[in-house]
Amino acid sequence: QLQLVESGGGLVQSGGSLRLSCTASEFTLDSYAIGWFRQAPGKEREGGSCLSSSGSATYYTDSVKGRFTTSRDSAKNTVYLQMNSLNPEDTAVYYCAAGIPGTVVPVPEWFKYWGQGTQVTVSA
Repeated sequence: QLQLVESGGGLVQSGGSLRLSCTASEFTLDSYAIGWFRQAPGKEREGGSCLSSSGSATYYTDSVKGRFTTSRDSAKNTVYLQMNSLNPEDTAVYYCAAGIPGTVVPVPEWFKYWGQGTQVTVSA
């Protein structure tokens, strides 16, 4: 199936910030809700955020609320995840995914297109 591409991962110190990008070359992200997910070593994949197709509504899970912000740049067909106040517990592979416009929470089964993931490592 069509895939999204994440970028912007890397190594950052605790308390630092990082911005991830999500793009797609074969379809328009504006047509979908965009979710961000992550999977830490030895843990299950968890949802982090969801941005509505219109960009007017956002949802954040408790683990990232107040620290992470997702936004959309329609002209660049790009969705961002701004991550602030990072902790070592945030270390994970981060994925973006596209779901139907009505999707409001990051439930994996409701998202059709996925990226390959980008590694985020937060040092103590």
